[in-house]
Amino acid sequence: MRERAVSGTSEGPAPAADLDRPVVTESEIDTSPRTEPPARPPYRSVFAAAPLAMAVVDREGMVVSANDALAELLGSAPDELAGAVAADLVDLTSDARSWHAYREVLRGRQSRLRCTRRLKHPDGHSLWVQVTVAPLPAEDRAVLLSIADISSRRELQGRLRHLQMHDPVTRLPNRTLFFERLSAALEAESYEQSGTGRIGLCYLDLDGFKAINDTLGHRVGDRLLAAVAERLTRCAEEAGHSRPSIPLVARLGGDEFALLVEDSTGTEQLAELAESVLEAVQDPFDISGQRLSVSASIGVVERHAAGTTPTALMQAADTTLYWAKADGKSRWTLFDPERNAHRMTRQALASTLRPAIDRGEFRLEYQPLVGMEDDRLHGVEALIRWNHPQFGVLTPNRFIGLAEEDGSIVPLGRWVLRTACGQARRWQLDHPGEPPIFVSVNVAVRQVWDSDLVADVAETLAETGLAPHLLQLELTESAVMGSAGRPLQALKALSDMGVRIAIDDFGTGYSNLAYLSRLPVSVLKLDGTFVRGFQYDDRDSTATRPNPADEVVVEAMIQLAHRLGLTVTAECVETSAQATRLRRIGCDTGQGWLYSRPVPPDRISELLGTPGVQAGVGNP
Repeated sequence: MRERAVSGTSEGPAPAADLDRPVVTESEIDTSPRTEPPARPPYRSVFAAAPLAMAVVDREGMVVSANDALAELLGSAPDELAGAVAADLVDLTSDARSWHAYREVLRGRQSRLRCTRRLKHPDGHSLWVQVTVAPLPAEDRAVLLSIADISSRRELQGRLRHLQMHDPVTRLPNRTLFFERLSAALEAESYEQSGTGRIGLCYLDLDGFKAINDTLGHRVGDRLLAAVAERLTRCAEEAGHSRPSIPLVARLGGDEFALLVEDSTGTEQLAELAESVLEAVQDPFDISGQRLSVSASIGVVERHAAGTTPTALMQAADTTLYWAKADGKSRWTLFDPERNAHRMTRQALASTLRPAIDRGEFRLEYQPLVGMEDDRLHGVEALIRWNHPQFGVLTPNRFIGLAEEDGSIVPLGRWVLRTACGQARRWQLDHPGEPPIFVSVNVAVRQVWDSDLVADVAETLAETGLAPHLLQLELTESAVMGSAGRPLQALKALSDMGVRIAIDDFGTGYSNLAYLSRLPVSVLKLDGTFVRGFQYDDRDSTATRPNPADEVVVEAMIQLAHRLGLTVTAECVETSAQATRLRRIGCDTGQGWLYSRPVPPDRISELLGTPGVQAGVGNP
C-alpha cells in the first residue's frame, strides 16, 4: 500500500487546487511491487496540518473526518464533528438555492458550490465564512467541505459600503442608498405579505440656504446642513416611536433631503411628519457663533405602493415641492392628482403648440364692438381658438401664456394678423354698401421684441388690401405703459402708418396717466372689473345697489381720455342697464354678451347692415 497525491501529478484531476487550498491526498491499495521514490507526506498528516478548515463529507451528507482548523473555527473538537450533519454545521439548509446546489454536488450532478454564511460561535461572537463544497475522486464517494473565515474582509467591505452609501457632510444615507431602500420598499414581496401596503415621502429643500452658503462660505453651509440633518433625524425618530419602523432620512444632494415612510398609515401621518419638520427647521441655528435662520419647503406624496415606481414617486414629489415653493415657501403641500393633470396638460400643449400652427388647428372667432350712440357694428375683436385633437376647443387663456414663453407667439401672432385682416377685407368687399368695419388684433410684447412687427403689419396690409385705419392693435396696459426703446418706436411707426393702437384692460393698476399723452394710443379699453359695478338693473328692487363711486371713477377716466383725444371701449357689457349708464357718461363703444358672444365670420356678415346689435341679436 502507498499514498497517491490527488493533485500536482499526472495521475488524476486536481479539484482541490481550484479551491485555493492545500493539496489533498487519498488512500489507495496497490499490490504490485514498486521501486519508486519515497511516498509523499501521509494524507491524514497533511489534512490535520492544513490551515484551511476542512472536512470530508460522504454522499449522504455526514462528516467522515474534520481537521483541527475546522474544529477550532466552530469551537468544537475534531472527534465531535465526525458523524455530524455537514449542512447543519454551516447552515446550508436556510437558503433553498444553496441547499439545492449542495445536494446536487453530493449526487455528483454539480461540480462545485460556493456560498457565504454567517455562523454563531459557541463563545457568542459571529463570524462570516465562505463555504466551498467540491467532489473528491469518484472512488472516494465523498466531497470536500472547506471553510474560510472572511470576517475581516466582510467588515472592511461593510465599512467601504457605508462610506459609499452615506453622505460625508451629514452622515445620512445618500441618494444611492435612498433609492436602494425605495426600490426595495416598492417590490411586491415587501408590502404584500405584511404592513399597510402604502408608502409616503416628504421631499424638502431649504429656503434661503443658497444665500447663507454664498455669503458665509461652504464650511458654514456644511455645518448648517449637518445641523439640519440632526433635527430631521430627531423628527423621524419621534415619528417612528410608536410605529413599526422609523422613517429613513436621506440627503439627496445640495440642500435637498427626503424622509421615506414605509408602511404609511395615510396622509395624516405624512402631514404630521411634515409639520414637525417645518417647526424643527424654522428654529434658528447657532453655527460657528452665528445665529442663522432658514425654512423648508416640503412636497408630500402618499399612496399605495402597488402600481407605483421609484421614478413616478420622485416625479410626484418633485412636482409637489415645486408647488410648495410657488405657493410661498416655508410650507408643505400635498400631491394633488388634478393639479398634476393640469400641469401635464400644460406640458402636452407646450410640446404640440408649434406643430399645431403648421397643421392648421387654429381658427378665429370675432366679437362685435358696438357704438353706444347708434347700436351699430363698428368693428370686431379677433379671438383665437385652438381646435386641439385631444383636448377639444381651447380658449386663449389656455395656451397664449405658453406661446409667449416658448416664442411660438411670433408665428402664431403673424397667422392671426393675416387671417383677421384678410377676413376684414372680405367683409368690406362682400358689403360694399355698408361702412367698413375695423378688426382689432391682440399683440404680445414679445412679438415686438422677437420680430419686426412693423414690417409684418405693412406686408399684411399690402397683401390683403385692407386700409391701415381699419386695423386696430391691442396691447395690454402693463406692456404699453412700460414701453421704451424698440417697442415705443414700433408703436409710433405703426401709428404713423395709420394703424389704431388700443390699450387693453385699462385701469388694472399699472396706469401712468401722464405717460398716456406721450404714447401713440388712440383707444382705451376699460377693464371689465369697472363695468361689473354697473351690472344691477334699476327695475330689480331686490338687487344690491351699485356703489356710486364706481360710476364716478369710470366717468372721470372717460373724460380724461376724451380730453387726450382718445376713444373709450367698455368691455364685459352684459345688461342694458350697464349700457345705459355707460352711454350716459360718454363711453364710445361697448363689447360684451349684451351684443354678442364671439362668433364665426359668417355670423358677423349677418350683422352687417343690421340697425341694432342690442339685446343679444348677434348671439348664436
